Amino acid sequence: MHFSVYLPPAADQGKVPVLYWLSGLTCTDENFVNKAGAQRYAAEHGVAIVAPDTSPRGEGVPDDPDGAWDFGLGAGFYVNALREPWAAHYRMYDYIDRELPALVNKELPVDGDRVGIFGHSMGGHGALTIALKNPQRYRSVSAFAPICSPMNCPWGEKALGNYLGDNRELWRDYDACELLGRAQQHLPMLVDQGDADDFLAEQLKPQLLDEAATAAHSPLTLHMRPGYDHSYFFIASFIGEHIAFHAQFL
Repeated sequence: MHFSVYLPPAADQGKVPVLYWLSGLTCTDENFVNKAGAQRYAAEHGVAIVAPDTSPRGEGVPDDPDGAWDFGLGAGFYVNALREPWAAHYRMYDYIDRELPALVNKELPVDGDRVGIFGHSMGGHGALTIALKNPQRYRSVSAFAPICSPMNCPWGEKALGNYLGDNRELWRDYDACELLGRAQQHLPMLVDQGDADDFLAEQLKPQLLDEAATAAHSPLTLHMRPGYDHSYFFIASFIGEHIAFHAQFL
């Protein structure tokens, strides 16, 4: 697995807080590093950013058998796969939740007790679900155009069905709306969504997240951004606000 790290100048003086960024479908760690423009804001607030790849890769790692872009390589969905041939390699939940932080905390000047997580699209889904399942490990969570309820959209149904199998009860552990309904501890959440996003109605469904957060009395700030789409131009426009949001809790 590849990942990229940005360390702010403050890391020269001691350990700094860390944000984990989870990217979306078809991305690698390089998309965020090259397109988001996050480094200047991370430097300003003195936070490190860790950006992992979106799936395992390499010899023997299975891809979508039909060659589609929304499953397999570049589309790990941040779950632990249960079905073969995916189960042997696609353990993205464990990787983000345990393996990568253990390595980062050991090798880099970051404070493993001051951690936030954020992401985009599939990665927004990953950030929300991982944070909601582990509120003791994260101080804040945010997302750009997240897949809010993968149980109720084509991308999610394909991924969860293939990775986990047909038992939809197992899917609930990877659905942010479902997790909000059973949360015992709440985290500050920020979500930005463009209203000109081509995937808004069919795949993303932020209204479901808003409804779930309201029912759970969970602190969600949801911004609908007029005219913005699903691209990294959208992310670059508001990444500074997201890093500032996390910094106040880190």
